[in-house]
Amino acid sequence: MRKAKPKKRILLPDSKYSDVMVTRFVNNLMYDGKKSIAYNIFYDALDIVGEKMKDSEQAPLEIWKKAIENVTPQVEVKSRRIGGANFQVPIEVRPERKISISMKNMILFARKRSGRSMAENLAGEIMAAYNNEGAAYKRKEDMHRMAEANKAFAHFRF
Repeated sequence: MRKAKPKKRILLPDSKYSDVMVTRFVNNLMYDGKKSIAYNIFYDALDIVGEKMKDSEQAPLEIWKKAIENVTPQVEVKSRRIGGANFQVPIEVRPERKISISMKNMILFARKRSGRSMAENLAGEIMAAYNNEGAAYKRKEDMHRMAEANKAFAHFRF
């Protein structure tokens, strides 16, 4: 590398839960710099989760964290060209990237859901992920399945 690595930016925790992970999620959720709207969507989604999952003894934030954990992939496949052939090489995911992938998948599939508002779609996706189901959880399972199928090429790691 020619240049020095850029410094890691420090994220400030959000005002309601004082959690940096919430800020990171909201930054991924945000469109066109509309952070206050993204915060409203996230907090409304957690309120909906709290109402619908009253029987669970956990707080909505804990449910959300468990959902993120459930859709976090451990391995992924990367294309690697060796001798004119492309191989899907399974590699472990870095901790920072794990969280990023899981958040982005959850938001992506919440957006794809048919529903009334984004807050309701996000709440639905959070509850589905908490129960080990839903599209984001399926994406994680597919990633693991592909890595398992291609583990014969693991020695091509770079």
